[in-house]
Amino acid sequence: MRLRILDSGHGFGTKALFALIQTVSRQPVLDVIKLVKYRADFYGGPMARVTHEAMRGPSAWSVGDRELMAAFVAKTNQCEFCTKAHSAVAQQAYRETKNVASVLSDPNTAAIQEPLRATLLMLGKLTREHSVDADDMRSVLAAGASRQQIEDALAVCFTFNVISRLADAFGFVVPAPEAFEAGAKYLLARGYR
Repeated sequence: MRLRILDSGHGFGTKALFALIQTVSRQPVLDVIKLVKYRADFYGGPMARVTHEAMRGPSAWSVGDRELMAAFVAKTNQCEFCTKAHSAVAQQAYRETKNVASVLSDPNTAAIQEPLRATLLMLGKLTREHSVDADDMRSVLAAGASRQQIEDALAVCFTFNVISRLADAFGFVVPAPEAFEAGAKYLLARGYR
């Protein structure tokens, strides 16, 4: 059930911004933007800062790796909107599409480096089971990920566990692929601010 407040709960300035976005992009305004702008002081501003730091802050993980992690967490949560959105960003960041789909289908058999594979498997377990243990962390370290990479991946996991649940709670509309491609270009150029 879609919560309609995202369609009608904005002031004049925000509605004007949405009209500009729609005119420039020639795509509908994505519900995630509507969510960030609705009660921006309560959720949008603080969460945008957390998300930007997790996704674009300093990290040994590439932007593509972190976007792939976001898509993987979203897929684990069965959030169609976030899976498609962050798959599109990962594909553009990596400049390819086949491997992103392969990883989301089965990270065990995908052609990726072992540190990323072990990290994704740990994030999947954390998302599904809501816990990991020391053995899980040892496996990721043994695969070659650093402690800082694990912390960075956990920040991505936190962010997209929150966002994917909100997307489903608010009933985000899943637009056409062109809208996700336009959103991906924006996120790669500007980040999450």
